[in-house]
Order: sequence, then structure tokens, then C-alpha cells
Amino acid sequence: MQNNIQEDLKLFNKLANDFLKEEKLKPLSNYIKPEDLYDKIDLALNDYPAIDDDFKKTLHQLILSTPKSSSKYFFNQLFGGRHSKGILGDLLAVLLNNSMATYKISGPQVGVEKEIIKKVCDLIGYNNKPGGTFPTGGSMSNFMSLIIARDNKNKEIINKGFKDNLIAYTSENAHYSMAKSASFSGLGKENVRYIKCNEYGQMDFKLLESQIKNDLDNNLVPFYINATAGTTVLCAFDNIEEISKISKKHNLWLHVDGAFGGAVIFTDKYKSLVQGVEKSDSFCFNAHKTLGVPLSTSVLVVNDVKCLETSFGNKASYLYQTHDNDYNLGQTSFECGRRNNALKLWTMWKSIGTRGISQIINHEFDLADFARDYVVNNDNYKLYSFENSLSICFNYKKYDPIDLCSKLYENNKVMVGFGYFNKQCFIRLVTINGENSKKDILNFFKTLEEFVESNKDLIKKIK
Repeated sequence: MQNNIQEDLKLFNKLANDFLKEEKLKPLSNYIKPEDLYDKIDLALNDYPAIDDDFKKTLHQLILSTPKSSSKYFFNQLFGGRHSKGILGDLLAVLLNNSMATYKISGPQVGVEKEIIKKVCDLIGYNNKPGGTFPTGGSMSNFMSLIIARDNKNKEIINKGFKDNLIAYTSENAHYSMAKSASFSGLGKENVRYIKCNEYGQMDFKLLESQIKNDLDNNLVPFYINATAGTTVLCAFDNIEEISKISKKHNLWLHVDGAFGGAVIFTDKYKSLVQGVEKSDSFCFNAHKTLGVPLSTSVLVVNDVKCLETSFGNKASYLYQTHDNDYNLGQTSFECGRRNNALKLWTMWKSIGTRGISQIINHEFDLADFARDYVVNNDNYKLYSFENSLSICFNYKKYDPIDLCSKLYENNKVMVGFGYFNKQCFIRLVTINGENSKKDILNFFKTLEEFVESNKDLIKKIK
């Protein structure tokens, strides 16, 4: 098979068109059991090349069998939908294939990334000498923030390793990456304090203050607080204003993990949910979660760019041969050979403006309000989540949420997940697809109700 980019682009266009047509006609791909996967699709890699027609046929089958994460029946993850201008930027980034380590190899793409970082810092209100980078995801953003905070507390750690008993703090509902970050950084999972939450799923800042005082009394060294703007399950927003007072009082690094809900910085209507964010030391959000930008598009910013340079800058004469560090972005990132994840956000932002992004966020909150009202006004449903959230957590009648979600998926009806809060399990509907309408939300509930009615004897019940 020849290496022919023009011919392969024609093949891509055909596959893309077939996929988009199929997505409209059949929003959910047929469920394939894991144990049947290799029998259903020829995924084998062989010594000799595939016959051209067989290769095309397999690609066609593969993409049409993959879960359609942008369809109007996909409510399973904290991402969904797609913005065409974001896809355009991502395709161009693949075609250009630049690494973002130095200006020499990425040229004006450095300006693209720096412009986004500057605008995000302006929206937050960082006014020191801010900076940022595009990590590979929200987990990496959180990990980098922990490393920066560690080095900010004691710069000798970079060369000599840990000596002090450093302690980090986060919500009991924080993203699971906090435990991984503690392990990877050398902090240790046991040195993370998971602070209890209030009835709305927000970190109890009074308990946070008490825990910090207790650790200080025991000669431990608090250094880092992770506040969450949009917890994974409830999409709860921690009280950043109050937490910032505590961080300032005890001289602790304050990171705001806005991977899920942090994009509210773009909208005046909901920006109050992160009131006080300008007092944080670092902040991140995932544009692929609520804005429809292709995976993975994560932004990490800091109020003082020198902190990034301290933790991630390093000498490499074979790489940094031209230009200063302001334009050699590898000096402020964890990765060296880093793909251009900025261009897809830039093409979208450039095409619709900040106001256009704001409209997307506002629309998603409107959908959430609509779905929440449906649940509240229907006696067959019980609501477990709250207002100002993109997660609608509920149960239907007395049906087991885990079994119901699984059967909806396996029977190709709708993809939706479940979650837990205060030992209660429930279905979690997330309204993060900006292309959805209220009609699509109604269709979700109608699909669920009709499926239950037709299979009520096959779905488990809860007491």
C-alpha cells in the first residue's frame, strides 16, 4: 500500500461522511461484548500488508462500531458534542505535525498558545506575571500544580528530594488524580488529607482550617490545597473565596481544578461560581469537556510564570539552540515532544469569539435547568443533585441505577452513567453537549421511561 497523503485524505473524507450520516441515522453503535471484539472486527496485525479493499472495509467497520461520543444519545462522560472549528484546528495540527517545545520548530504556533494563555489569565484576573501551558489532560494539570507547589514550598526538593513531612489538602469528592499525583510526586498518598464535604458536595472549609491547624500542631508541613470547580459526580463548586483566605493565612499554594466546570470563566452569568479564583496560584480547565473541542484540550495557568520555569525548565543544548525561554515553551511544560493542542481551541475561539463560548456554556446550564425541572416535577423521579450544576443526578422509580444504565447501554438505547454521593447511588445525566436541545433532553427521559416499561421485569430493583 502506497504512502499517498492525497489518496488517504480522500479516504478520510469518505469515512468521515459515512460516519456522520450513520451518526444521524443510528446515534448509538451496536454494543460488542469485550470477549467478542476480536471475532467481530479484524484487528490483527500481520507480517504482510492488508489488501487495499480489506483495509478500507476494516476501517469502515471499526469507526462505525466505536461509541459515538458526540451523538445526541451520549450522556456518559464529562465531554460530548463537537465544534466544527475545533475539529478543523485539530486536523490542521495533525497535518502540520509540529512539536511545541521550541519556537524554531513551531514558529507562529507558539503565538497561538501564548495568546490563549494570556486571554485565560485575563479572564481569571491573574495580574502578577502569569503564564501557562497545555498539559495532556486534567490529571496532568493537577499533577503539575502539585509539583509546582512542592517546589515553591522548598526549592531544595528539586535536587535533594523530600525531607519535610509535606501535607496536601483536597475535597473528598475531588478527582481521583489527586491520589495518583501524590504517588508520582513522591509526596505519598497517605499525606493527602481528604476533607469532608457539606450537603451540597462542597469542601467544608471550616473542617479544612481545623485539619491544617491539627497538622501544624503535629509538626507537619502543609503546603497545598486543591479546590474543585465542578466535582466529577455532582459538578459542585467549592467555595474558592473562603478557601483562598485559608491558603493565604497559612501560606499554602491554592490550585483550582476546573477541569469540568472551570469554563464558567467565559460567562458573566455563571462566573460567580468561581468567585475568588483570581486569588488562586494556579487554575486549569478542559475545553474538551464543555466546549466541544476535540480531546484532549487542557489549559493550566499560574499567577507567576517563574514557578513553571523553576519546576519544569531544564538545560538541553541539543534542543534549545535559538530564541529565549519566552518562546521556547518546552521550558514551562512537563513534556518535550508535545503536540499542538492549542490550535483547535484557537480556531474555535477565533471563529466565534469569547461571547460565542459564553453562549455555549449558558446553553448547557439552561439544558441542565430544564432536565432538573423535569425530574423535580415528575413523581417517578428522585433528585440527588442541586442547582447551578451541569450534572443531574436522579433515580427512576425503584429501579437499580447500575443495572438500568448497563442495560440501556447493552441494548443500544442511550449511554448514561451512574455515580455516588453520601453512599447513595444514582443515574448521572450530564448536559455538556452544546449541540443538544431541550427536545433531546426530553427524548432522553422518554427513551429511559419506554425502555423501563418494556423491560420492567428484567431490571433489578432497589429497596
